[in-house]
Amino acid sequence: MELKRIGHVAIAVDDLDRSAQFYQNLGMELVWKDPDWAYLKAGDDGLALLGKSYSQAGPHFGFVFSDRAEVNVAYDRLKAEGVNLTDIHEHRDGTASFYGRDPDGNWFEYLYEPAPVASLS
Repeated sequence: MELKRIGHVAIAVDDLDRSAQFYQNLGMELVWKDPDWAYLKAGDDGLALLGKSYSQAGPHFGFVFSDRAEVNVAYDRLKAEGVNLTDIHEHRDGTASFYGRDPDGNWFEYLYEPAPVASLS
């Protein structure tokens, strides 16, 4: 099991639209926005904004894998070790992830993030 990097930090916000605009004004690019969360990037680093109705996990940090199979391997290993985990979720953007809690109750996410497809220009 090989982690690629820490890919994002997720924070709770009171007003998703206001916060997304704030971070865009700081120079981040808005990549995805739903009614309950938004995702922004600065280079390869991500910031997830969790609205009040977001229910998957609380504030967390996300570890990124470049191989989808590694998510399953990591899930099986951590589950066998007794780590508190959610089910693996396939996301509509092609990613897949699960959340877990460390011994102190902090949330983390293991996330498969496919390599971007180069555009044909």
